[in-house]
Amino acid sequence: MQPIYLITLNTLLVQGAHIGSRVVASLAALQLGASPFTIGLLIGVYAVFPLMLGVYSGRISDRLGARRPMLFGIVLLTVGLTVPAVWPTLPMLFVSAVLIGTGFVFFNVSNQTLGGALGTPDQRTRNFATLGLGYAGGHLIGPVVAGYTIDYLGHSYGYLILVSFTLLPIVLIAIDRRLDAGKSTQATQRRNTFELLKVPLLRRSIIVSGLITTGWDLFGFYVPIYGHAIGLSASTIGNILGAFAIATFIVRVLLPRLTRRYGIEPVLAAATLSGAVLFLPFPMVTDVPLLFILAFGIGLALGCSQPLTLNLAYNHSPAGRSGEVTGLRLTINNIMHIGVPVAAGGLAAAIGVAPVFWTSAVALAVSGYLTRRAH
Repeated sequence: MQPIYLITLNTLLVQGAHIGSRVVASLAALQLGASPFTIGLLIGVYAVFPLMLGVYSGRISDRLGARRPMLFGIVLLTVGLTVPAVWPTLPMLFVSAVLIGTGFVFFNVSNQTLGGALGTPDQRTRNFATLGLGYAGGHLIGPVVAGYTIDYLGHSYGYLILVSFTLLPIVLIAIDRRLDAGKSTQATQRRNTFELLKVPLLRRSIIVSGLITTGWDLFGFYVPIYGHAIGLSASTIGNILGAFAIATFIVRVLLPRLTRRYGIEPVLAAATLSGAVLFLPFPMVTDVPLLFILAFGIGLALGCSQPLTLNLAYNHSPAGRSGEVTGLRLTINNIMHIGVPVAAGGLAAAIGVAPVFWTSAVALAVSGYLTRRAH
């Protein structure tokens, strides 16, 4: 199996375990009597350690290559999934969240860096698009498998089923020495990470990535709230989010062809500007078929974001520091993951949900403008 397909398979399974664990953790905490505030803290813990360790894990990847940090991360994530299955208590859910979040950042930074290191520069967009399919697939299978397992077997078995997702990646990574790609002989010198932001094109690509993350997060958080407010059933809301997820998968299949024809920056700029336009009417629409169409269109627009911003960040990385750049990018994205829902929640409580969607439109419009300027 070619390495890019191998790491895409690993990505699908590990991402599925990671995202599925959030579903199990939330529902297990509810069963244990946790308040909504406590559950919010629990989910926030998933992002705290990736925020602190993103850059460090990138430096490790640059120094050691991808294989060992990825293997360490998956083993740690597996331990995190096992703890609450054996000791199903609220404190252990928090321990689990720390272990899973920490393990995932070591896996994820090295995994994305490896995706850029494999093949020639001309193959990089295709590789990141292929890798993006693994992330999209994990977002689909993780919550679905977790939900059905909880319904039929309970929360502890939900965690154990997710443990089974990680076993094959552990074996594949342990035995495949090709995954040591990405090691740099220039990575031993200790440098100031924030000097990377002095590189104009790199700084711009990282800012664009953070702005697109804002749109992605707000869509995921506030579609259920808006759907509930207009009287939609839980299954209808889930199907609207499913239309978004399917669109992200489809666009990543088409992405290499689009970038070959039009270029990376023009495709990213067109996608983000289109997404901004589609966000504007969303909070004023109550017709379900039209909501499906808007969600699908937004999914097409945002589905370009991860592969293309990864590609741009990798292309503009200084020699020997691609892993560090990936870690910095994920650190800034995690700041958005933590800060944006809190700020948007205050905005929604004060003046309603509609301005949240319009804020997303502004963020995407700015990212499109910056991308066009870079081009």
